[in-house]
Amino acid sequence: MTISLRTERLLLRPWHDDDLAAFAAMSADPAVMEFLWPFPDLEACQAWVAWARRHWDQHGFGQWVVEIPGEASFIGVIGLAVVDYDAHFTPAVEIAWRLARAYWGHGYATEAAHVALDYGFGELGLAEIVAVTVPANLRSRRVMERLGMSRDPADDYDHPALPESPLQRHVLYRLRNPRIRR
Repeated sequence: MTISLRTERLLLRPWHDDDLAAFAAMSADPAVMEFLWPFPDLEACQAWVAWARRHWDQHGFGQWVVEIPGEASFIGVIGLAVVDYDAHFTPAVEIAWRLARAYWGHGYATEAAHVALDYGFGELGLAEIVAVTVPANLRSRRVMERLGMSRDPADDYDHPALPESPLQRHVLYRLRNPRIRR
């Protein structure tokens, strides 16, 4: 069962069938996809949405659709996912986001990520949540830093699922659960 989360301005909710068109439109924007592995067509977007829904069924958490109630029914996606590749920091749960360009610069990613982190640390009891991106993705890195995540350059790595390209090198940010004493 997928749950919904609220912030002062946002609703993080389960996927609806009619979200695919908005997700595909967002994923077709070169600015949105600049630092992400591209989704070249509708079929690839359908596969990603199917993966997101399966993740909820398998793990009880995942990617939410983000909306601004009464204003925009889809501004992007944000959520938690089990890292599905082997790396020096796995097993791990990652927080990730993708917002349509019209909604950049309003603090929505940070606001939604805070409530997703709270859910991961509180409801799920996760000890740590990670975030990854390419070094050049300064917008996402600033969100990670605003969330209180920290980076050790020694943790940077080449993503094993990506071919040699400018998108292969990744930086790793970590955040420990503040509710768990060390």
